[in-house]
Amino acid sequence: MGDNGAVDLELDRAHSARMYDYYLGGTTNFPADREAAARAISAFPSILSTARINRRFMHRSVRYLARQGMRQFLDIGTGIPTSPNLHEVAQREVPEAHVVYTDNDPIVLAHARALLHSHPAGRTAYAEADVTAPEALLAAEEIRTTLDFSRPIALSLNALLHFVTDEHDAHDIVERLKSALPSGSTLALAHVTTEFDPEGIARLTTAYRAAGTPGQARTREEIARFFAGWQLLDPGITPSHEWRPDPEEHSGNVSDKEAACYVGVARKP
Repeated sequence: MGDNGAVDLELDRAHSARMYDYYLGGTTNFPADREAAARAISAFPSILSTARINRRFMHRSVRYLARQGMRQFLDIGTGIPTSPNLHEVAQREVPEAHVVYTDNDPIVLAHARALLHSHPAGRTAYAEADVTAPEALLAAEEIRTTLDFSRPIALSLNALLHFVTDEHDAHDIVERLKSALPSGSTLALAHVTTEFDPEGIARLTTAYRAAGTPGQARTREEIARFFAGWQLLDPGITPSHEWRPDPEEHSGNVSDKEAACYVGVARKP
């Protein structure tokens, strides 16, 4: 914050949310983001496909959970709005759904109005919060006034946890989030893995670190630990394009190397 109360958006530094926006064809990115994204694409040319494949998993998982009766969604690490956003997918199925988005990038807050166009029957809210401080995040007024923690909540951690390194103990953070949710809640997660293209992902991690964003790809076993104690829904942990693909998606044309992520959805007993 400056003396005039303006938020420093740090547009001279690359940010992972704005790089992801660039991969998805968005317009909320700046020269530093595009330069860093170009280096990431050079290191891992499939990343444009990876981002789009991962985004489609988010759409499918939210639609599936809404059809299974979920009425409340908490999306951590929202990123720059790219329509259709999570609330649009959920409220298309369930107009009365309540959705809260959180992110720690001030430029996401600047664009959050796009996330707040709720269906009149439902509600959407945005909270600026950091997943590495889960108790503070869960205590955010926007979350507590929009979601009812006595009823099931669908937690979305989409393409987020590979930016939470072991320094912050990502597994402990997820356990603290899970423990706050009631029985019947769900966890949908997408995470970059080392298993399909170890060399390419190592280059990508180096490119992100050089841009100021440490990252940590994980093995299938490490990713499976995030679901510990919850019941994985069919088809379990899969590459992102293989989780309940839509018939028109031609997922057979996508390689695991392009997908680069494991995904899964689980329910709290």
